[in-house]
Amino acid sequence: MEILASVLVGLVAVLHAYILVTEMFLWQKKPGRALHGFEPEMARATAPMAANQGLYNGFLAAGLVWGLIAADPTGFRVQVFFLCCVVVAGLYGAATANPRILFAQALPGALALGAVLLAG
Repeated sequence: MEILASVLVGLVAVLHAYILVTEMFLWQKKPGRALHGFEPEMARATAPMAANQGLYNGFLAAGLVWGLIAADPTGFRVQVFFLCCVVVAGLYGAATANPRILFAQALPGALALGAVLLAG
């Protein structure tokens, strides 16, 4: 179970690193616009907000990587904390921005959190 938990945490970290790249660097380019269906003008107008969101997603990814490489009990606690942050952010995003976020962010975070807690 520990290996599965680590793999899931790693996948969630990669997901949030991908979100960072998309929101900070690709928002106004075709891949970023396609993700949200934005026209170039809307992407340009929302780019600063998206970059800010991307930065927060990068912090989540960094925290999850820290949790993976830190020795226990710190590593376990850090993983639980950052996965809880991922789940809360995903729930909030699904409720306020786009319901797809529930499946794209909250569900993977919750699955990884469950695996970490079972392995711990």
